[in-house]
Amino acid sequence: MNDVVSDAAYSVTAEELRQFIERYEHLEAEKKDITEQQKEVMAEAKGRGYDTKVIRKVIALRKRTADDIAEEEAVLEMYKAALGMG
Repeated sequence: MNDVVSDAAYSVTAEELRQFIERYEHLEAEKKDITEQQKEVMAEAKGRGYDTKVIRKVIALRKRTADDIAEEEAVLEMYKAALGMG
């Protein structure tokens, strides 16, 4: 079998294609390992009495700007007031 499939529009090298696919698969495996480690961290925090739902919210907040958070909180307060919740 020929290692290169080509026509006028493109050329595919089997080895290069295999490398892209293997790199992607390697990254997927790493991502799975990291996700598992994150679960372990949360399980450990929960075991120490921390509220993991709140920890996840804090992590999400740390990714955002102060202005973005303030804007969302202002809209939330307005909505709560409109519903008689605040």
